[in-house]
Amino acid sequence: MAAARRLPPRPAAVVHPCSEASLQAAHEAALDGLIVPILVGPAGRLRVLAASLGIDLTAYRVVDVPHSHAAAAAAVALVRAGEAELLMKGSLHTDELLAAVVDRELGLRTERRLSHVFLMDVPAHPKLLMITDGAINIVPDLETKRDICQNAIDLAHAIGLARPKVAILAAVETVNPRMPSTLDAAALCKMADRDQITGGVLDGPLAMDNAISVEAARVKGIRSEVAGDPDILLMPDLEAGNILAKQLSFMAGADAAGVVVGARVPIVLTSRADTVRARLASCAVAVLLAQARRTAAARAIA
Repeated sequence: MAAARRLPPRPAAVVHPCSEASLQAAHEAALDGLIVPILVGPAGRLRVLAASLGIDLTAYRVVDVPHSHAAAAAAVALVRAGEAELLMKGSLHTDELLAAVVDRELGLRTERRLSHVFLMDVPAHPKLLMITDGAINIVPDLETKRDICQNAIDLAHAIGLARPKVAILAAVETVNPRMPSTLDAAALCKMADRDQITGGVLDGPLAMDNAISVEAARVKGIRSEVAGDPDILLMPDLEAGNILAKQLSFMAGADAAGVVVGARVPIVLTSRADTVRARLASCAVAVLLAQARRTAAARAIA
């Protein structure tokens, strides 16, 4: 968040911010200098909500649409027109927003699959943990896992990790032909050896204990640059990723941010139950990613 505050605020299309938390988060992110919000939703409903929160809505551009589906489409159109550099989910279902994002004609697709990254600040752990994918790809195949991994590595670069370590998780740390997650892990490591995945250090399969604990890795005789010191935990499927992230939040007191990568712009994707603080942290991550993409585009032109 401190790094994002040092950058110019980015225009953000805030999609249907019709709950207290979502409108308050957009407002506070603007006050924090993170974003310039473009509020996309029913104008009358937004005015009533803003008045109840003591927010001066005249400070922000409002795009009036009748409902959440229209808000998603209008927000994506703002990005396509170059008027917004990131999307921020408000009080609508994730499926509604992503349906507009992945629309083949009017959406924000790239050559990559979309994936979600949780960034977790766990009090008992010495470093930031990135968990992927816990929100979008339900049972990813090997090709999708390759995109999930590369998306997370690119995000790690954007927040300042030059050589992120990726632990590819399974229930065991050995390859077992009857456990597809272990075969995928081994294949992903070889793909990294052949530059099909770049910019990070991969190891797997690793079980959760030896992925996180140096001592557990030592006891099991695992010699690895990643084991015990990962930056990214690549999960075998959505259920595992979602459960782990929520365990850390609700049982270990972790702060969390969430962002979708793989589209033309970063997408701040938080739960409707998330706090304003979580939404602000997610905004900050998206701003850093938007800046990294802008820098890369400038270098490509030069």
